[in-house]
Amino acid sequence: MCSYCGCENIEVVGRFMREHTEIINASGVLRAACDAGSQDAIAAAAAEVARLFAPHSAAEEAGIFTVMAEDPEFTDYVTRLCSEHQQLNAHLATIVAAADDANRHAAYEEFEHLLRGHIDREDNSLFPAAAVAFAGPEWERVAALTPDA
Repeated sequence: MCSYCGCENIEVVGRFMREHTEIINASGVLRAACDAGSQDAIAAAAAEVARLFAPHSAAEEAGIFTVMAEDPEFTDYVTRLCSEHQQLNAHLATIVAAADDANRHAAYEEFEHLLRGHIDREDNSLFPAAAVAFAGPEWERVAALTPDA
């Protein structure tokens, strides 16, 4: 989580950062389930990550990503982040469907690497950039476009 610019004090950004923490914590439970090898526990833990991640990513894309992408300087970056949302969903499905522990661990490692990198790009790049680039009207649009948690 970014702690140097104060962007977490912006309501929607603070919400997304808190949700990032919840998703990371849930992914730790998924890692433990993968280590234990119980398919039921893996499916339940992956479902919990998905339950947290799906509305989170949809809210980001509907609000802050939409407004940021209107600036040509950020369009490609936002497109990359949206693509990563799709990749993360695919990786979750791969973890659940893995036929054996080795494949499951490899799939989890890829998922975690992508998830942590993705969150870092949002928390330490996109959100601080929005804090600098946006004035009142942009934040009002972000708030209006962002679905409630």
